[in-house]
Amino acid sequence: MKKTIRDCLEERILIIDGAMGTMIQQHKLEEKDYRGERFANWHTDVKGNNDLLSITQPGIIEDIHIKYLEAGADIIETNTFSSTSIAQADYEMQSLAYELNVAAATCARNAIKKFLSSTSFDERKSVKFIAGAMGPMNKTLSLSPDVNNPGYRAVTFDQVATAYYEQVKGLVDGGVDILLIETIFDTLNAKAAIYAIKKYFRDTKQKELPIMISGTITDASGRTLSGQTLEAFYISVAHAKPLSVGLNCALGAKEMRPHIEELSHIASCYTSAYPNAGLPNAFGEYDEQPHETAHIIEEWAAEGFVNIVGGCCGTTPDHIKHIADQVKKYEARKLPVKEMELA
Repeated sequence: MKKTIRDCLEERILIIDGAMGTMIQQHKLEEKDYRGERFANWHTDVKGNNDLLSITQPGIIEDIHIKYLEAGADIIETNTFSSTSIAQADYEMQSLAYELNVAAATCARNAIKKFLSSTSFDERKSVKFIAGAMGPMNKTLSLSPDVNNPGYRAVTFDQVATAYYEQVKGLVDGGVDILLIETIFDTLNAKAAIYAIKKYFRDTKQKELPIMISGTITDASGRTLSGQTLEAFYISVAHAKPLSVGLNCALGAKEMRPHIEELSHIASCYTSAYPNAGLPNAFGEYDEQPHETAHIIEEWAAEGFVNIVGGCCGTTPDHIKHIADQVKKYEARKLPVKEMELA
């Protein structure tokens, strides 16, 4: 019987993959590459719509997944960060949302099959998981985009939940193992995603998939963009009974460390962390070398802060390999023992 992700988390620190966008940029794709044959005559520019590549350039996406698997990733994320009708409206491709999620999950599944078929059998290597990535959207429920009208909202809770519901359906139909609500800067958006996930499984009467939740601390204040402290953020999403809660993006590993330490003390579930490759330079590029990122994350593992680690913006398969090599000698963070509530 295939081990579940919980089984694996009990055994060791798991590795989640690195940046998809960073790897796509290395291909230097042009407008025609994004369009492919199917969208050759699309009425708007689509360059930059990385999620579309799951349909038009599936070979590139599969190859990126395989590189991360070869580097030691246990969990690969689908190329669906912006695969909601709300986010795809930027390219007038709202109608493709469901298809994008199915296609991306299929790319990840195909990559795992190819990787395993080219790898000598090893039980530890053979257990790989697909996390259906659900990004934060490009519209926020907690903040007004109009500085002159703080009460204005560009979108409603119901609209966000409906868009996430469609994404969940596509990811589940595509065959993901986990649903990952990530890069959360607005907890209300995340709560809409949680609501959509729970509603989908109630409606379909399917067994719920594990949920991973990953927020973003935007600066040294230790708060999300919508103003919550890390502890408040955790309490706000704990009702979903997530498999893990963690942090990703915005900060490099050095800047993220105190927040990961704090989270490790307050979370009753598993913890995850996948930072950027340092902070971007003046040109918006990430300079932190793989061994530098891995050295900092190794300290987290040694201190017992983490259960799942990997990389976000600027990280590559080389970063993931270094991280995997450095943390494998450490035991995973132990879940705190919950005290019995008195009647």
